[in-house]
Amino acid sequence: MSTASTPGVVRDAVDGPVKTGPSGSARTASGTRTAYPLYVAGKLGGAVVSLLAVLVTSFFLFRIIPGDPVKAMTHGVPTSAGQLATLRKQFGLDLPLWQQFTDYCGRALTGDLGTSYQFRAPVGELIAEKLPATLLLTGVAVVIYSALGLWLGTRSAWRNGGLSDRLNTGVALTLWSVPSFWLGLLLIIVFSVGIGPVPGMFPTGGMESGDSSGFGYVLDVAHHMVLPVTTLVAVGYAQTLLVMRSSLLDEMGSDYLTTARAKGLRDDLVRRRHAVPNALLPTVTMVFINLGHVAAGSILVETVFSWPGLGGLFYQALSVPDLPLVQGLFVVFAGAMILMNLLADLLYPLLDPRVGR
Repeated sequence: MSTASTPGVVRDAVDGPVKTGPSGSARTASGTRTAYPLYVAGKLGGAVVSLLAVLVTSFFLFRIIPGDPVKAMTHGVPTSAGQLATLRKQFGLDLPLWQQFTDYCGRALTGDLGTSYQFRAPVGELIAEKLPATLLLTGVAVVIYSALGLWLGTRSAWRNGGLSDRLNTGVALTLWSVPSFWLGLLLIIVFSVGIGPVPGMFPTGGMESGDSSGFGYVLDVAHHMVLPVTTLVAVGYAQTLLVMRSSLLDEMGSDYLTTARAKGLRDDLVRRRHAVPNALLPTVTMVFINLGHVAAGSILVETVFSWPGLGGLFYQALSVPDLPLVQGLFVVFAGAMILMNLLADLLYPLLDPRVGR
């Protein structure tokens, strides 16, 4: 039995008529246009929920740290019980926990992160003062190790099993397993203090010597940055290399690469135009997470090298504990990570159109 065909309509024995043609294409385009805004709205909503969770976590997490901030600040100074009670009242530590929490959330949502106990200054001002040093140190390191890791990871995967691949992978695995603070201390011993025939060439810590200006100041800061940046790059590039290598290896057996080679494309073009773009999604996530670390810096590395950034400030605040400062820094660190993850999610559809549909 024959079935009459109608232009633009295909009869399906099970599901009935399925529209195709211009009307179907318009519906598909319309669905694509509405899917991406919904995708963006979902990611924005998730970021807001994550930030609210960070506010709650930052308040209760540091309340379980042992120690009394008031007693820590008055350590070594004769202080009566009445004076301690006055200080607790001044800092709001005498209020019920639920009231402290509501006051903290209300201020934080308006951008007020409180006042530091030990520095007696607004937390926002302290963070703004230390942020440039952290951005300089970790920003330079992230740019270097992201570029280095992507380049070496791509070449290692493309020459899988070769001598360079085995060498790069072995070095990366070794450096990835090394604690950053231990590597920093080792670099100080070898290149700052000097050992055997190797003389001390770099400062042991700090950001500047304090006796230079102009272009000499720039060189002085760069001289102080060599060892901490080397420490961050050594650990960071290893992670980037291994992730990029693994992602590209997953793509190398795909049919579209065989088709590209069959068309006569050079191996270098196949790698750059076809394989690498499809292998970038996991690496893009990691690169953006690393960009989030730019705000956080590296607490251990900054502490080891006495770098005057947010990492060192966090260590000082944690030793008291200076609750408003610790909470404010935690919110800034986590907020930077949430923002970078959000940007990575919004960038995905540009790299892979299938995402967000």
